[in-house]
Amino acid sequence: MSDLDLIETERLVLGGWRRDQLDDLVRLHGNPAISRYLGGDGTAWSRERCAASLDGWIALFETQRLGKLRVTRKSDGVLVGRAGYGIHQGEPEIGYALYPEHQGRGYAIEAASALRDWIFRDTDWARFIGFADTRNAPSLAILRRLGMHETHQEDYEGMPCLFLALERAA
Repeated sequence: MSDLDLIETERLVLGGWRRDQLDDLVRLHGNPAISRYLGGDGTAWSRERCAASLDGWIALFETQRLGKLRVTRKSDGVLVGRAGYGIHQGEPEIGYALYPEHQGRGYAIEAASALRDWIFRDTDWARFIGFADTRNAPSLAILRRLGMHETHQEDYEGMPCLFLALERAA
């Protein structure tokens, strides 16, 4: 693992981004099939929006070891997507997005489970949240499999979203 790597699982490595990896994020969030559930108008992200997000994730990683992280496959180093924590209304918010060709292989739940374990083991955060568009059944299933409980539903950036939370065990 490099100094940018944060978490290692059986099949994956989660680590920080570098600015020279912008094209990877554009390929992910520039895909309308991926970006339709990422807020706003649901259209593909522009290169500028990807660059701004990347800058924010890099800063969050450098200051708090949070941020949406690169998810690579250990066996061959292939980038499968991103997963990690943003900050939503002052709380860590888990999120993930995988390239279509890597969906359905258990990578999202593997990464999210490792992130859940990491945040409670290696940080002082007492809870984290997650939310997804109510039409995004696979994402909601992952949040539930993490053990998260529903807190409320609200419109977020034009999407009907279900919010969930998980507290550190006593």
